[in-house]
Amino acid sequence: MKNKIRVVLIDSDKEQLRSMEQYFSSHAVINVVKKFSDGLEASNFIKTFPNKFDVVITDLILSNKDGMSLIKDMRANKIDKDIIVLTGYNSLDVIKQISLYNINYFMLKPFDLKDLESQILNLNIRQENIVDKNRQLQSAISNLLHSLGVPSHIKGYEYIREGIGLMYNDPSLLGAITKEMYPEIASKFNTTSSRVERAIRHAIEISWNRGDYDLMEEVFGHSVDYDKARPTNSEFIATLTDKLKLETKF
Repeated sequence: MKNKIRVVLIDSDKEQLRSMEQYFSSHAVINVVKKFSDGLEASNFIKTFPNKFDVVITDLILSNKDGMSLIKDMRANKIDKDIIVLTGYNSLDVIKQISLYNINYFMLKPFDLKDLESQILNLNIRQENIVDKNRQLQSAISNLLHSLGVPSHIKGYEYIREGIGLMYNDPSLLGAITKEMYPEIASKFNTTSSRVERAIRHAIEISWNRGDYDLMEEVFGHSVDYDKARPTNSEFIATLTDKLKLETKF
């Protein structure tokens, strides 16, 4: 478990804010990094410092910017952090609407701070499991690429590994490699989509020339004609992703 779970508290009730902050002030695991009663100030902090926190705990009724809008902005900016919603309204319509934004938990006011503490700790256990699964997946991808003769020191290796990981978790990327996958990889590695495409193509060419023939035939025999041409970038990534899905249970 991480040393600290960094929490942002957002509540229009300043007394509630003080109570929560005080409750967690000497907690061994949970650390309140910021508290806000103003929704706009909270939203600006979240968008500016997305790596400064792990969990957002927010009321829905806030001044200047309501909790629903704050959460929408988080997801629109791809800030995929855990969210616990505090609300005094037991409205099924509101819950359905906000559930579209991948909320982790709802707590109806008034609530026991011990229950809030338990939910935060449960979120951390879930995140630790996700991190462990991602680590296992990355190891499996690396082993497969090494077996296929892709050199780990070239950029294309990193881009292919990232692409397989993305497609493993989101199969819809198979039809959007140029429009979505390349730009996402380019953004992570601070480069351009065209350079990502060229580097992956170069890595596949090296693999095709130096890789084990029998393994290549085993992996790609049903998707491409090994004797005629190397696979395209999309064929290479999709085929390896399918192989990993069949062989792993992450």
